Amino acid sequence: MRAGDLLGRTAYDHQDRRLGRVVDLVVRGPAQGPLRLTDLVVTRHWYGRLSGRLIGPQRHPSGPWAIRALARLLARSTWQLPVHGVRLDPPLPDDSEPERAARS
Repeated sequence: MRAGDLLGRTAYDHQDRRLGRVVDLVVRGPAQGPLRLTDLVVTRHWYGRLSGRLIGPQRHPSGPWAIRALARLLARSTWQLPVHGVRLDPPLPDDSEPERAARS
């Protein structure tokens, strides 16, 4: 799976409420080994991507107070959500679909 397959898709929670669009991916793993997709960054508005918000222990960018305040304002509709807690639309194709298409 490529990052481009996920970016821009509409994300819904398990109660079918629209959360927004996927704008970034969070991968984790050992320094020497395979990475695993763990979280999606979802925003409701196009400007949420412009905030420069840092995810994790450093939630807010450093710098002058006005820049920090603007980043918090822009990022208020941006969330980092676990992959298993999000349903994407359109859904991702099954891994077996390309094999079936190749066989036909």
